[in-house]
Amino acid sequence: MKANKIFAVLLIGLAFAACTSKPAGETLPKEFQPSKGQIDSVSYLLGINFGSFLKSYDFGPEIDYSQIVKGMKDFVNAKGTPNPQDPEFLKQFKVDPNEMNTLFNSFLEKRHSGIAMANKAKSEKFLEDNGKKKDVETSDSGLQYTIIEPGNDVKPGPQDTVWVRYKGTLIDGTVFDEVPADADPIRLTLNRVVPGWTEGLQLIGEGGKINLFLPPALGYGEEGNQAIGPNSALIFNVELTKVGKYVAPAE
Repeated sequence: MKANKIFAVLLIGLAFAACTSKPAGETLPKEFQPSKGQIDSVSYLLGINFGSFLKSYDFGPEIDYSQIVKGMKDFVNAKGTPNPQDPEFLKQFKVDPNEMNTLFNSFLEKRHSGIAMANKAKSEKFLEDNGKKKDVETSDSGLQYTIIEPGNDVKPGPQDTVWVRYKGTLIDGTVFDEVPADADPIRLTLNRVVPGWTEGLQLIGEGGKINLFLPPALGYGEEGNQAIGPNSALIFNVELTKVGKYVAPAE
């Protein structure tokens, strides 16, 4: 985000004081004053709203909530019209809001790098131990797998469509995605999934079941996603119910 867009987020997200502070401006006439219950509910929902921002960007447990409240109060009680170009308005804060983009990015990049390093070590240890199990095979790519049921002779190719049920977990057992056994299978195309799936699903046929243990490079890599941290090894229990063969378009 550009600095001015970040500042706009500040105006929306931080321009609410904690319920212990008095808002700027005139006091409302008595008949228009909200009830204690309304104040509590709205204040709590504002907290949820800002909490969703913190969680979606993964600011982590190190954040000092007392400083968040201070920033809210300082902004609400600031004098003058909010203007990111007005030095008189900006000097009321101990940190220039225009620095938000730089400071946020630096903080999050450092945190992301630390998580990636820790996850890499955990993933390598898990895969090293898992690969020693007698029922686990390891391919040249580093994919580890156990074929539970081989299925029939109709195996998918790298461009084929498959119908599957599956459960995806992190190595600590956390389920991040699932199509339950009693649900309708979903359709996927093997050249549009993570590399570990493209390779692993070609090892079984229709009706087959397989456990896949994906190194980070065959999953979501160094970036991860909202549900999966960077450099995370992944476990998938997959049931292949149907294969739709790819048909090349006529010339």
